Amino acid sequence: MSLDVYLDIKGAEVQRCGGGIFIRENGKNKEISREEWDEKFPGVEPFVVTQWEGDCVYSANITHNLTKMAREAGIYEYLWSPEEVSVKKAKDLITPLRKGISSLSNNPDHFKQFNPSNGWGDYEGFVSFVVEYFCACAKYPEAEVSISK
Repeated sequence: MSLDVYLDIKGAEVQRCGGGIFIRENGKNKEISREEWDEKFPGVEPFVVTQWEGDCVYSANITHNLTKMAREAGIYEYLWSPEEVSVKKAKDLITPLRKGISSLSNNPDHFKQFNPSNGWGDYEGFVSFVVEYFCACAKYPEAEVSISK
C-alpha cells in the first residue's frame, strides 16, 4: 500500500515519452534506465511505458509505513489527508512541507527511530520524497492537489 500524490493543471496536456521502466524500491516507485534493469534483473524483459499523457504535471508515491515519521514531522495531514487541512492547490503545501523538511533535516537521528522494521521505507527515502514534492509544489503552485491511498 502506498500514498500516491498528484499535481494536476487542467489543460496542461503533458506528454511524456521515453523508456519508462518502473520498479518498487525502498517503499516507493522509481523509474530506472534499461541498463539498471538489466543489471538488477538479467535475462528478464521489463514492461516499458513508452508514452503517456494527461493533466498531471507531477506524481509520486511513498509507503504507508512512514506515517509515524510524517506525524512526528508535523506533515502527516498535509500528505495523507490534505482535504482535512484545506489544501487544494500546490501553493497550500509549500510552507508546511518547508517546515517538515526543516524538522526532518535538523534531527535525523530522532526521525530514523521511526524507520519501519520491515524495511519498506526509511528516513532517507522519506526526506527525498518530501523534498521532491516540495520542489514540484514550488514549480507548479497553481496545480490542483489530489491523492490516492
